[in-house]
Amino acid sequence: MTASPKNQAITLSIVIPAYNEAKRILPYLQHITVYLGQRGRPYEILVVDDGSQDDTAVIVERLQSQRQVIRLIRLPTNRGKGHAVRTGMQQAQGELRLMADADGATPIQELERLETAIHNGADLAIGSRPLAYRDARYKVRVRWHRSVSGNLFNRLVQRLGIPGIRDTQCGFKLFRASVAQDLFAVSCIDGYGFDLELLYIAQRRGYKIAEVPLNWSDQPGSKVLVLRDGLRMFRELLTVRQNNKAGRYHKISRFDCKT
Repeated sequence: MTASPKNQAITLSIVIPAYNEAKRILPYLQHITVYLGQRGRPYEILVVDDGSQDDTAVIVERLQSQRQVIRLIRLPTNRGKGHAVRTGMQQAQGELRLMADADGATPIQELERLETAIHNGADLAIGSRPLAYRDARYKVRVRWHRSVSGNLFNRLVQRLGIPGIRDTQCGFKLFRASVAQDLFAVSCIDGYGFDLELLYIAQRRGYKIAEVPLNWSDQPGSKVLVLRDGLRMFRELLTVRQNNKAGRYHKISRFDCKT
């Protein structure tokens, strides 16, 4: 599985933020390369190491030496998932750009569902666990307390400015290249609330967002703490509303953003 010929346009970029993922990232990367290698389309995988203190970078570098489609971006300090995803998206070259979590909670095969939504006219397609709950064709495995807190969180988020979207936080989202360039050029949030910011901006810019049910399985070792990070994301959503009111998202640069 080697890199795509230089004269071929990259059709897909996968951006994977990683912080202390030495125990989980290798199987998912191997799974991705096998699956995408069978499809036969030029692609790249950008792993953004967000200042990990374990062997995440070493493991990715070792696999990178064998599979040139993988590219490691090392950040000197831990800035947050939002910063890592933004860094990867701004360096990606694919016509479509997928963000995916390093734990492999979403099987890479679910990409096809998001691609179908894009090909049917969506500007960005996002995975949705609540939609999958209602359909017997999908399997969603999540711990009960995360399910309850997630439902409450999403209801409040819809009231606070992101209506109509049932799952803002699923870490499996696909963007057209032009849409990714636009949204990540003005996004500011470095923490987990970056998903909220992207969708908030996308709705106000009139982008068509498709919410797609998919298979998903909660993985052990999650770094998200329900209470602490939930409160932080609400604060970040309020910051997003303030930024929008101040007109900061109408600019082409993120340097004057309030965070």
